[in-house]
Amino acid sequence: MSARPLRIAMLASSRYPVRQPFAGGLEAFVFELAHGLTTAGHSVTVFAAPGSDIDAPWNVMPLRTFRMSEETRRLEPTTPEWVVEETHAYLSVMLELARAELGSFDIIHNHSLHYLPLAMAHTIDAPMLTTLHTPPLPWLEQAVALPGGVASSFVAVSEFTARQWEPINGPVPVILNGVNMAYRPVGSGGGRYAVWTGRLVPEKGVTSAIAAARRAGVPLRIAGPVGDREYFDTAVRPLLGAGAVYEGHLRRDELNALVGDAAVALVTPHWDEPYGLVVAEALAAGTPVAAFARGGIPEIVDDSCGRLATPGDIDGLSRAIREAMTLRRADARGRAERRCSHEVMVQCYLDHYRQLIFPPMEGVSA
Repeated sequence: MSARPLRIAMLASSRYPVRQPFAGGLEAFVFELAHGLTTAGHSVTVFAAPGSDIDAPWNVMPLRTFRMSEETRRLEPTTPEWVVEETHAYLSVMLELARAELGSFDIIHNHSLHYLPLAMAHTIDAPMLTTLHTPPLPWLEQAVALPGGVASSFVAVSEFTARQWEPINGPVPVILNGVNMAYRPVGSGGGRYAVWTGRLVPEKGVTSAIAAARRAGVPLRIAGPVGDREYFDTAVRPLLGAGAVYEGHLRRDELNALVGDAAVALVTPHWDEPYGLVVAEALAAGTPVAAFARGGIPEIVDDSCGRLATPGDIDGLSRAIREAMTLRRADARGRAERRCSHEVMVQCYLDHYRQLIFPPMEGVSA
């Protein structure tokens, strides 16, 4: 199996730029993985939304933008423009990759949540690996079910997500998301407050965090992008004050300081979180976690680093907060190093890449 540097194309979101402060966990993940692969000596080109970080140590190719004509808007006023723009962006990049000279890329690593990269994977000479960051969304599932199958291999971000996809894809290997410990020093925890980070949207459940922190008698500091303005204004903003403060949308260094100084991190999804990157980020900072036991979160949090509550149980979560605050920060950091290793994640992806690029010949062991 060749050990030469690889030429890797990564397909990211066409809607949210890969830049700080990150719009969400997917953008942060792409940034971290691209950084790790580049540091390991490989050539990485990220196809991402316009405005992505051009100062990164890899190539950034903005996905094509498109604006509907006024006539089309008039004739189809109910069609969301972002749906048309996203479809155009991925159709364009897949056509460009199909026309690329043989050898332009060794592998295409697909992180998009759109069906077109899967549906058009057979048009590209290079193999494709798709990371399943979500449950089987209808548009993704129908692409996988196309006649003749889909010309992509798959990995999932958690055992939970792999189980969700198994009835559709069969068994799926798992590579847990990793966080770069070098950029996340262990914090003091001296702030004696709880912290909640993430996108401010209904499914992330920040209102449960506010209620549980108040019941536990612990101040709460909140950080993240407002992903749903109406939800924030009507459901979240009225709950602020009296120990619950919104700090805004922070850059990585600011966020690391906020999380590292916290005594406990709250993770309160109202849906089955496929992985829970904010859990790994908190543990890397040495901050124990109190969370709802949903989706992939129980695969990361054990008794050494946090406490889990039944989803929706505010009393249980308030108890989990108080108990988690007594745990050793060194144990939280140790759990992150063992379970959420950035180095292990990068090496696992490189191993998968090489298996696809240099498949063993029949009768010859790899």
